[in-house]
Parts: sequence; structure tokens; C-alpha cells
Amino acid sequence: MSGRIVIVGAGVAGATAAHTLRREGYAGEIVLVGAEPMMPYRRPAVSKELLAGTASVERTLLKPAKFWADNVIDLRPATRVDAIDIDRASVRLSTGGDLGYDSLLLATGARARHIDTASTRVHTLRTLSDITALRAAIDADGSLLIIGGGLIGCEVAATARGLGADVTLLHAGPALLDRVVPRSVADLLRDIHHEHGVVVETEVSTTDLGDTTDGVTATAADGRSWSAGAALVAIGAAPDTALAEAAGLAVNEGIVIDQHYRTSAPGVFAAGDATTAFNSHRGEFESGRQWNSAMSAGAAAARAMLGRTAAPAEIPWGWTDQHGLSLQFAGWVHPHDDLVVEGTLESRDFLAVAVRDGLPVGAVAMARPRELRAARAAIGAGAPWPPSSFRSSEIRGNLSTINYSEKITNSG
Repeated sequence: MSGRIVIVGAGVAGATAAHTLRREGYAGEIVLVGAEPMMPYRRPAVSKELLAGTASVERTLLKPAKFWADNVIDLRPATRVDAIDIDRASVRLSTGGDLGYDSLLLATGARARHIDTASTRVHTLRTLSDITALRAAIDADGSLLIIGGGLIGCEVAATARGLGADVTLLHAGPALLDRVVPRSVADLLRDIHHEHGVVVETEVSTTDLGDTTDGVTATAADGRSWSAGAALVAIGAAPDTALAEAAGLAVNEGIVIDQHYRTSAPGVFAAGDATTAFNSHRGEFESGRQWNSAMSAGAAAARAMLGRTAAPAEIPWGWTDQHGLSLQFAGWVHPHDDLVVEGTLESRDFLAVAVRDGLPVGAVAMARPRELRAARAAIGAGAPWPPSSFRSSEIRGNLSTINYSEKITNSG
């Protein structure tokens, strides 16, 4: 197969797609266009090792610089696609001129959500370019106010505390990571942050965020306020669909794709954080926001562009490192699901599986990566939980602690 494939977005979805095309034998031209002025890198490191200064940018690259040339992939950093002409099958580049394509992959990712404020002390963190200003503020001011208790907010809280800053974390929901983990695990995470000196406040509806004489202050709807030398807004990310919308593609929160990663325009595919697709496991459209899911989608989209059958969407999974502890999660956890727990949360050595109508739908683990993988496989297969290799126990309420006599032996 020959021709030219243009990939817009050099994040993990786009970079993985380019790599997969070559690995699967595509002999045509591949152009990988990225707005950031550097080679593709591991974005999860931004809120951890890179912000902390414990890893160099070079160590976080997805592939060495030599890889792109060796695989004849035309990587163009610091280049934006300003417009797509569907009728002429071409894109307009910020560096000038049009670039034709036989197939186009949109992997434009997501952008950090903002709070309207004129303060220069308020930051967001999404890319490498955001690190310098935030790290300088942490070092100079010695205190940080974080709005949002999701993955980025919690990870930056741990990183900033490790740098010696006083940290206050405000979250609008009832519990930290409430979209990812069950309440009992969220409560454990809050306790871990408290142990390390992070002030955590939940159910805070922030109505104002602005400068004071020596810092920035957040004010809640109930009149409470919190101040620090600088603030980080970590209230999630929105899919970057502007390019797709301007080209007339179907967009519903994200770029709408089918099971073959095709958009509503001929020859145009999409993958990663910018998309929304029908999830057969949940029976609804949803957008993925996990690094691993974006990587898998990039590989699957590449195969689909080559006319090969796309594998079923993977069960989403991810991890977060905070205060020296690693928390892994998979699937979808609802607050009302029953939990089957191997080990104990108190020991910080456990696997908690969310069970709905007798079937596993989500899992969270600390210090048990093999068991997490087995639970993820069971979620994908729709297999009952616990497996027959475990001793069963009645699920009581929303938390059942079960001591199993056997470890998982078939999880790889």
C-alpha cells in the first residue's frame, strides 16, 4: 500500500499510529505533524518526574530521535494544521502551503480547562511548556493552591509537597478521584495526602480566583476562602475538536468515530483524547482520557487505515503515582457498585473489584499489578468475579474484605 498518510497530533495516539503503520508494512509516505516544538514524549511524566526535576526530557521521549528517521517518518514538530479541505483531501500547514493526503488521522488530543481570571499567578499543566512557569512559582512562593482533585491535581499536590511547598487541594466533588475510584479508596487517598501535609477540602464550589497583594485567593460559594503564592487549575481537559468542527466533521463532545475509527468524512480517521465513540461495554458514547487508551487507539486506528479489522476497544486502564505509592485502575467504577476486596485498604496492599449484577465492571489496586491485569481481563470477558480459583465470600454492602488463600496464577 502506498500514498501519503498525514497524522495531525504527535502525542501518544498519533506517534503510536505512525509507528504501527510502518510496523504493519505500510510503504507509503507518513507525515506526523505536532504543534509542540519537540519530539513525542510521555505526557504522564509532566505532573510527576518532569515537574519534580527527577527526569530529563530525553528520558521521557516515546522514541529516540533516530527512530523517526530510521523508519522514514516525516516528523514535523512546531507545526500546526490550520485547516482541512475535505473536498481536496489536503491540510493547510502553519508553516505555509497545503499538504495533500490519501488518508488523514486526527489525533489532536485535549486541552486543559481554564477558569476565567486575569491573574498571572494561576497556571494550568498539560504540556512540557507549562512546566517552567509552574515550577518557578512553586520554588519562588513556597505554597500552591490546587483547584481540582482529579489525577493531575492529586499528582501535582504530591509533587509540590515533595518539593517542600505548602499545598492546599480544593475539589468540587465529594471525594478525590471520584470519577476513577470507589469512595473507600478515595478516602484512603485523602488520608495519604493528609499524612504528607496536604490540606484537602472537598465539596468546594469555587466562585472566584484572583490576585491578592502577595498571592492568589480562591473563594467558595459558601464564603470560605483559601490563599497561596500561586494556583494550579486542574479541572480536567476538553477534547480539541476545533479543527474537526471547522472542517464540518460530526462532533459530539469529541470527534465522532465508528468502530473502525472513521469520522463522518471520507478518508478521515480519528483516535485518542479528541474522540468520542460508542462503548459496547457501557452501551453509550464516551470519550477516553487515559494515556494507555490513547496509545491502544493509535495502534488500532493505524490498522483500520490499512483496511484491517480493528480489534475491540480495550478496557481502559491507568495508574497514578502519589507520595511514593502507585495506584492502578481499570474499567468503570460507580459509587453504588459492590466491592470485592482482596487484602486490605489499610495495608495499602489490595485489589478492589467493583461488581454490578454479579459481573466485574471496574478494579483498583495498590501493590498488585498482576491481579489488576487479571481483573481487567475479566471485565473485558464479562466473566463472573471472583474467579473460581478464589474462595468465594458473600458481598456485604458496598465493601467486602475477603482474604483469599490463593494468588492469581494465570494473569501473566
